[in-house]
Amino acid sequence: MASFTNQATLTYNGQQVNSNVVTGEITSTLTLTKTPVGAIYGPGDSITFVVSLVNSGSAAVTNQTLTDDLGGYEIGGGQTVYPLAYVAGSVQYYVNGTLQPAPAVTAGPPLTVTGLSIPAGGNALLIYEAELTAAAPLAVGSQITNTVSVNGAGRAEPLTAQATVTVETGPELTIIKSLSPATVGENGQLTYTFLIQNMGNEPAGVDAAIAVSDLFNPILSNLTATLNGQPLTLASDYSYNQSTGQFNTVPGRITVPAAVYAQDTATGNWTVTPGEATLTVTGTV
Repeated sequence: MASFTNQATLTYNGQQVNSNVVTGEITSTLTLTKTPVGAIYGPGDSITFVVSLVNSGSAAVTNQTLTDDLGGYEIGGGQTVYPLAYVAGSVQYYVNGTLQPAPAVTAGPPLTVTGLSIPAGGNALLIYEAELTAAAPLAVGSQITNTVSVNGAGRAEPLTAQATVTVETGPELTIIKSLSPATVGENGQLTYTFLIQNMGNEPAGVDAAIAVSDLFNPILSNLTATLNGQPLTLASDYSYNQSTGQFNTVPGRITVPAAVYAQDTATGNWTVTPGEATLTVTGTV
């Protein structure tokens, strides 16, 4: 909706008289909405967006351009960084429910899609994907808000719409197992090391009930275990069946802190330092 004002001037006998000011409004027959398919994101994700254009007027709206700012935000020094990047070739363009040839797309940032038309009393739908970049924030409570605008022939002012997605909250664990030494003689000693890393933005506490299980082959005797360098106790911290080689930690005994996130003030890129816990098991072959 755009407002306008107008005033007339009357001249006579070398004099000038102004009329009153009239105010009016131009209402748009076009409405714009943007919706993410899924409101949660995590590291490495891509997000599908649906942009809807509905024309309630009696005339077609043609030659429109859509611009998506891909969530751009400013960091130090006024530099703009973009947490989203358009996935090439992902755009789909529907008019009144019928798939159309793909429109012209400039990936940007910002993303632009040109040559859009919405028939009288009809609608157009754009569906496309954007993937997370290194500038996407991952700490608890982080959000990405991106704005689309539509402008073109016959528009008094651009239409805009926003979509917001929120970072996934919780731990995200991986485990890496290593062996030392790789070659061991009979009656030699082996050490298995289990590195548990948390890339998530929340710690994996006791309630996460973390447990490590392994069936050692060859079976180990004279078993000892440590967690982050501290000795573990058989029965209260772990169980071991020396007949089968089955090793299990007690659920909840292992906890892993959350990852730490830091943003480079020059590039806007976020780095992730995972939280870690190290379990070692040593025994004789």
